[in-house]
Formats: sequence, C-alpha cells, structure tokens
Amino acid sequence: MATHSIISLDAMSGDLGAEVVVRAAYQALRKHPMLELLVVGDQDELQEHVTRIVGNEPRLSIVHASEVVAMSESPADALRKKKDSSMRVAINLVKEGKAGACVSAGNTGALMATAKFVLKMLPGIDRPAIITELPAKGGSLHMLDLGANTVCTAEHLFQFAVMGSIVTEDITGVERPRVALLNIGAEDSKGHGTVKDAASMLSASTLNYVGFIEGSELFSGKADVVVTDGFTGNVALKTMEGTVGLVAHSLKRAFTRNLFAKIQALIARPVLNNIAGRLDSRKYNGATLVGLNGIVIKSHGSADAFAFEHAIDTAVVEVQNQVPQQIGKLLRQEAA
Repeated sequence: MATHSIISLDAMSGDLGAEVVVRAAYQALRKHPMLELLVVGDQDELQEHVTRIVGNEPRLSIVHASEVVAMSESPADALRKKKDSSMRVAINLVKEGKAGACVSAGNTGALMATAKFVLKMLPGIDRPAIITELPAKGGSLHMLDLGANTVCTAEHLFQFAVMGSIVTEDITGVERPRVALLNIGAEDSKGHGTVKDAASMLSASTLNYVGFIEGSELFSGKADVVVTDGFTGNVALKTMEGTVGLVAHSLKRAFTRNLFAKIQALIARPVLNNIAGRLDSRKYNGATLVGLNGIVIKSHGSADAFAFEHAIDTAVVEVQNQVPQQIGKLLRQEAA
C-alpha cells in the first residue's frame, strides 16, 4: 500500500531549465496522490512556472536556493563554493529528514561528490555506484556501475551486486533477480583476476548469481542485474545509445529513399511506433546513486518533462521500499 512520500527536486541544474522540472512535478503529483514535492531553486523563477503550470497545489512547495551548479563545473568547486546551490539544498533536505529522496538532472560528478559528502556511505559499502534500468528481451535489466568507479576491486563488484539485486527487485518486482558479471566470455577461465575473484564471492553468497555474461548477451534476458566496473559500464552504455541512434537513422533513410519506401513506411508505422516506444530512453531515465545513506536519483541532463517524471517515479518506488535500509540488511546477512 502506498504511503506518504516527500521528494526534493533540484529544479535548476538540468540543460532545459526549471520549467521542465515543474511540468514533470505537475504530472507526478497527478499520478501519485500520496506524493509531496519540494522544488528547489530560484524562488521568483520557480513561482512563475508553478503559478502558470501547476496553480494552487498544497502538495508542492518551493524551497529557495540562490546558486546553480553548472554542467561544466568541477565537483570540487561545486562542493566548496556552491553551498547554497539547488543541488546542495535538495540533498540537504534528504540529510535533514525533510525529504525521502532527491532527484537532480545536474552535473553527475558534482552530484556524486555532494551526495557522498552530505549523506555519507551506508555501513559496509566502500563506494557508491550508478545503476539504471535498460530494455531487454522479456522485460528489462539493471546495470551498474555506469561511471562512478573506473577501477574496482572484487569486493566492490560484490557490493555492487548486492545493491543491484535490491534495486532491481524493488523496481521490477522480480524476486531473487538473476545477477551476472560482465566479462569477455562466459567460461570460468575467461577474464582477469578481479572479475574471477568477484565470481567466487558471488558463488558463495545468497544472491542468485548466474555466472558471466558477454556484451552480446546483455539484452538476451539471461540476467536481471549486470555488474561491472564504471569504466566498462559507461563505455557499454554509450555504445548502446549510439547503436540505437544508428538504427533509427538507418530506418529513416531506408523508409524515405523513394515513394515506394514511403508507402511501406506508412504500412509499417504501427510496428515502428511500437518499437520506438519500447526503446524510448526517456522511459528508462533515472539512475540511482546507490550505496549512499539516502536516496539520490540522477536524471539525464537533457531530460524533457516526460523523462524527468520517470526519474521522480523511480524515486517514489525507492522511498516506498526503503532501498538503503534493504541494502544494509542484506549486507549484514551476507557478512554473518
């Protein structure tokens, strides 16, 4: 049963401005009757958008912040010099217990550094990781780390697997999600020492570990959680995004090259629309900075209102399921 949730929104840090966040907030409030939103940013600018888009809504409040973290700003400068930024204030609200989660479309490095500094890490977790949902055969998969940690130990990969398993179960409802390690081959003999050591740790755990998975099998439906280091994960994610763009470009060219092709495109439009909807990256917007002692969701910087709304949806689910507490509990069980 849904319970009351309060989420803070960093309204100023994304590429498309505060209006997008306010529009997403309006749609999220209509969808979630037990949701309250704290929209953080410049009071005057936000009030103008709220008055025009939302109107009189007691479940939406504006929290003033006088500064903004730029997309090009270094994490160190954001942490030291922007203590009243919309990003910092939104995270502070989580630390103070005034919000159960924060959603931001801002600078990833600055968001990670600020969240780690303000919220600290969960006991038993060495480093936070970035996890997001991706489409796959028969459903979806969650993959981590996607860029927070370029170099990882076997223990880090094991911790990522624990966190990924909890997030995946909560978001998708899959019980005992299948966990796989991304590797250059499926055989036990393949890969470097770190991934082999991580495999041994996972095999001895209570997690539903299913072994190694190759890049070509990511979307096969063989795993619900795919674990890797942040360098490999980020390269894989960007490659996926580029591949989707190439396929879309190729289809457009193929269906517009002549009159007959255009007629074929009209006939195939329902199928093409279905495929486009399935692969729409906006439906998977909202990556969790998992491992923190609090919930922080990273929206894509260029997210429109539809995409940012999905990031809010992810925050709602994680607040309802108390994801950090679940991760801590599972870690204690594995250590016992």
